[in-house]
Amino acid sequence: MEQTSSIYVAGHRGLVGSAIVRMLTARGFKNLITKPRSELDLRDRSAVDAFFRVHRPEYVFLAAARVGGILANSTYPVEFLLENLEIHTHILRAAHEHKTKKLLFLGSSCIYPKMASQPIGEDALLTGPLEPTNKPYAIAKIAGITLCQSYRKEFGDSFISVMPTNLYGPNDNFDLKTSHVLPALIRKIHDAKKTGAPSVLLWGTGRPRREFLHVDDLADACLFLMEKYDDPEIINVGTGEDLSIDELGQMVAEVIGYGGSILYDPAKPDGTPRKLLNVAKIHGLGWRHSIPLKEGIEMTYDWFLNNYEKVAV
Repeated sequence: MEQTSSIYVAGHRGLVGSAIVRMLTARGFKNLITKPRSELDLRDRSAVDAFFRVHRPEYVFLAAARVGGILANSTYPVEFLLENLEIHTHILRAAHEHKTKKLLFLGSSCIYPKMASQPIGEDALLTGPLEPTNKPYAIAKIAGITLCQSYRKEFGDSFISVMPTNLYGPNDNFDLKTSHVLPALIRKIHDAKKTGAPSVLLWGTGRPRREFLHVDDLADACLFLMEKYDDPEIINVGTGEDLSIDELGQMVAEVIGYGGSILYDPAKPDGTPRKLLNVAKIHGLGWRHSIPLKEGIEMTYDWFLNNYEKVAV
């Protein structure tokens, strides 16, 4: 990408899209194209086609998606499948038809089988059953990957697919009904400290293990891969390190300064027992993450406090 190249970031107000915009801006890219949902509904095929016809972006970062945690995925399976299918297919079709030079599709580690061998290599895709609690979302992402690969095979389009691990950072969703685990922990433990509650009750057993990547590291990886990677096969992005949900809860409590107890409700689902990505492929290309988890949580909590009135609704 040249610094004057036209670059469209789909989903620029979300966790990932906003980080990509920050990174592009910091590195001097001057021709960024963004559209809020109020001006461009990515579920509307004709609107997406008209947008691409007018703007003809040379490069596209496809970070737009309907996302959420276990509760949101379980409550709205139709919306998670249908809306993500619409977003992916409309943008990929338009990028092909209007001659986008290169597109980076953001997938998710939930595409991998629930009981995949750990750490999870890219070749684990479609080798076993998915985790039921986010199956519709995962299927939509797998469809997006397959469409990227199909456009490349049939027409030669330079579409690549990136699979990030669990993400967190500024502009995350801290709504307890729809958020992922780390922002939910920050919100719950902050609220418990604020109200003087003696304990915090979390879903599951606390035993599942998860890997977490700061979204600024992902943005850095996305720019790196847009420049260095042009392969039809998916590529993982993560830290190669994990910890239990209980260990994560204790770390968040330490950052926030909460001295109460962290309790668990084993009647609620744990989700996948362990989800750690094998990141040997991207390490082999020369990229590694740079933000340690505790430091990243401290940065995210500072952002949460500075934006509390906006995000704690």
